Amino acid sequence: MTAVPEQARLRYRDAFAVREFRAIFAAHVISFVGMIMAEFATTVLVYRKTGSPLLTSLVFALAFLPHLFAGTFLSSLVDRIPLRRLMTGCTLATAALAGIMAVPGMPVPALLLLVFMIGMVSPILGGARAATLPQVMPGPAYVPARSMLRVVTQSAQVFGLGAGGLLLTVIEPHTALLLEACAFVVAAMLLRFGTSERPPAPSDGTSMVKDSLSGIRDVLSLRPLRRNLLLGWTVSMLSVAPEALANPYAAEAGFDTARLGLMMAALPLGCTVGEFAGMWLMSPSRQVRLIAPLAAVVLVPLLGYALTPGIAGVMLILFVSGAGIAYHLGQDHHLLESTPEALRSRALALQTTGLMFFQGVGFAGAGAAGQFASVSVIVPVCAVLGLLALAALRPSPPLKA
Repeated sequence: MTAVPEQARLRYRDAFAVREFRAIFAAHVISFVGMIMAEFATTVLVYRKTGSPLLTSLVFALAFLPHLFAGTFLSSLVDRIPLRRLMTGCTLATAALAGIMAVPGMPVPALLLLVFMIGMVSPILGGARAATLPQVMPGPAYVPARSMLRVVTQSAQVFGLGAGGLLLTVIEPHTALLLEACAFVVAAMLLRFGTSERPPAPSDGTSMVKDSLSGIRDVLSLRPLRRNLLLGWTVSMLSVAPEALANPYAAEAGFDTARLGLMMAALPLGCTVGEFAGMWLMSPSRQVRLIAPLAAVVLVPLLGYALTPGIAGVMLILFVSGAGIAYHLGQDHHLLESTPEALRSRALALQTTGLMFFQGVGFAGAGAAGQFASVSVIVPVCAVLGLLALAALRPSPPLKA
């Protein structure tokens, strides 16, 4: 794939001009807002019942960690099952699991098991969505389309977390879980009737597991692409500590549920602003050049946790840190320029799977550390480790595919 010309500034309207993308976009908005509100309700419920930072962080971790298994052994599904059918089926399966979680009085171990099961479906859905975009979007419109989905993800967190903190003062957690299930049913209908069916790639008879592992090996054998993926995964893993430890930090600082929701919304709000600014103000080549500096913006503000800031200070830290998410724009261009056409679907699915898995590792690690150290120590240590990794994994020039 050739690089986008320097003068070609990409715009979000290029993505929304495509009918199928509008359906994918709407489905993602509806389902993700529901999921965020439900996850917030679940973390609050678990923390209230157990008082354990580790068990609370496991709500996030168990949603992410299954990406290792599903993403490793089931990634070839994106080339074996028609993508519309795969996306719709995964979305309906998630709706069913969320509906079971909505049963009042569900014990904590059962909730955690259901979160894990949703986590097994999520990487397949994310991989199918990622593989669909290049087929739906014409040429360079792919990058603003992928950026828009990230903006949705962050904006949905702003709304979902902020509203969740307020809504839990008037509704029960199981009601939020029921809303999530309904949202996924609506999203599935949008995908079913708003996108076109496309035949899967021809199968050579290789087993699914062998095919999946072979695709991962081929992707990671490309050095520029491997460094790009490892950089994104590492920064994501080490920058989630404030989210993983938000409930314990709020308890230490004496924040009520509403202020906890506002605190957790500051990071995705910064991500949304950073993503928009990066798309509108930077050319594609500049986005690639600024991958490392913008990734540093994610990490450096987190050092401020050492000062144990109040609500205003911690919201400012998280907002600035979130703005650095624009480094993903450069990573998207870098990935497309580094990946041969035949490996593109696998590379995109692996990128999504790796991000989710390593974020899960970050949540679990931060939660475990929270059993033994204060949040004001753990978050700065993660930031330092992330900066060291960034220095070692600075992107190498992409090989034109």
